Amino acid sequence: MRTDSSPGTLPAREHLPAGDAGTPVLDVVIPVHNEEKDLEPCVLRLHEHLTRTFPYAFRITIADNASTDDTPRIAARLAAELDEVGAFRLELKGRGRALRSVWSASGAPVLAYMDVDLSTDLNALLPLVAPLISGHSDLAIGSRLAHSSRVVRGAKREFVSRTYNLILRGSLQARFSDAQCGFKAIRRDVAQVLLPLVEDSGWFFDTEMLVLAERAGLRIHEVPVDWVDDPDSTVHIARTATEDLKGVWRVGRALATGSLPLDRLTRPFGDDPRDRDLAGVPRGLARQLVGFCVVGGLSTLFYLLLYSVFRQFAGAQTANALALLVSAVANTAANRRLTFGVRGGGAVRHQAQGLVVLGIGLALTSGSLAALHAATGSPAHSTELGVLVAANLAATVLRFLLFRAWVFPDREHRARPTVATAPPEPRGAHFGPGPYGGRFGHDPHGAPGWDATTRLRPVRPYDTDPRDPR
Repeated sequence: MRTDSSPGTLPAREHLPAGDAGTPVLDVVIPVHNEEKDLEPCVLRLHEHLTRTFPYAFRITIADNASTDDTPRIAARLAAELDEVGAFRLELKGRGRALRSVWSASGAPVLAYMDVDLSTDLNALLPLVAPLISGHSDLAIGSRLAHSSRVVRGAKREFVSRTYNLILRGSLQARFSDAQCGFKAIRRDVAQVLLPLVEDSGWFFDTEMLVLAERAGLRIHEVPVDWVDDPDSTVHIARTATEDLKGVWRVGRALATGSLPLDRLTRPFGDDPRDRDLAGVPRGLARQLVGFCVVGGLSTLFYLLLYSVFRQFAGAQTANALALLVSAVANTAANRRLTFGVRGGGAVRHQAQGLVVLGIGLALTSGSLAALHAATGSPAHSTELGVLVAANLAATVLRFLLFRAWVFPDREHRARPTVATAPPEPRGAHFGPGPYGGRFGHDPHGAPGWDATTRLRPVRPYDTDPRDPR
């Protein structure tokens, strides 16, 4: 996995300024390989749709992956005939390679891509990119597995898709629903930092990009889509599935070892409302308390189980020490990753410090057991467990304070630079130099939106649902 430096920490998300008529806000990439049959109808249909419905300037880029048929000539002709269409030629195959090359060179603030077969209904394009334009989200994906999606495809592809997404959820803890749908968008500022970390250049490119973005805390917006399977698709399912599984193993191993610098994808302090300073409340205290309580509860159950097992062949003090040692190692590892969000190096030092904290817990619990045996002689097993639970509750409070202040101190927050905030703009139209070249303006009448006055959805015509027979 790549560990090279990225441009730096992402800025706070903001609504993209309205650009001049000739400055593209959206660049839609269509990666193709030997698609001489579908390329022209796809581009013409997409161009017509964007011209008619998209409220911003746009660009369509054909990314040709080493085609050997008539695809390059068709792409060049379309680029010459339509001002909003461009062509990009690569001599090597790979959808991920094409997207990385075009997105890295594009100047549009929002970058998208879709498959040339246009299986996804184009009415989902504006809802896909709107959250990125508004500054609400970092990436957006079309989902065929959302509850309100309408999908027509064979049982084989349905099974493969759902199985693959279950694998992602089980192995990489992915929370997005559909990694493979060829209908995605990303903000350019996010792509500049994220793409250098994505290693795959083929079909796994999408999945790797989404997993890294999600692990870094970026916001992924999902749009339910209407989708009709292309029976003439040239994707080789078995070979693609094999490469995807190799990618899952590679990314999972990199995440487990902490070799990816995901901290470079974090937003500045204050962009997440959960990170804002509150009087008298340290940053992240509420989330850390919840995580620590969950880990502590599970660790206590694990500890009691181990104690009961060890008590079968050892004395009370020995069983308590062994159970504490094993459960403390697991507890420190879980709190390090889940509660305090620490990844990368330092695990051995943290475990050593955790053992010191264990010594304090051992003193409390052992002392409680010694006092119980001195008072009653031969207490019942249930009484021993009750005393241990009470002693562990007292040790837990001290353990959290030591973890937070000593083992996992919040050095990042203390070193985080202050983010300068620009003064608010006066109401009304304002024009000035934009971050993407040219000039931008603020419309005092507001951006176009959707009419939310009607609560009931009318019945669709018979032929608008892709699941209806044609």
